[in-house]
Amino acid sequence: MEISKQDWVLFRQKIGEWQEAYMGKLLREYSELMQREALASERFWELEKRIKNDKRSRGVVLEIRKQNVIYDLVAMILDGIIAFDDLEDFSDELKDAVRFMVTQRS
Repeated sequence: MEISKQDWVLFRQKIGEWQEAYMGKLLREYSELMQREALASERFWELEKRIKNDKRSRGVVLEIRKQNVIYDLVAMILDGIIAFDDLEDFSDELKDAVRFMVTQRS
């Protein structure tokens, strides 16, 4: 499915906001991890592992390509980066396509 120009523009506007919110969530999780009762070395290595994995997430870095928008939105929903509610400003056609793909992968 080819997305509309309006959806493409909207996606480019929102992706930074979504990524900032997701990275804020990650930072809160890292802070909680650092406050745990555990050896410093255990917390350090767990944090290092989390950061290594998280920095590959679409919520942190994303190659923005128009032909991948729907797939990126589906993955972001499935990964908990965004929710369906975050798509409220997009076209019904795009929302329906994303909803269909998410239900097929769940």
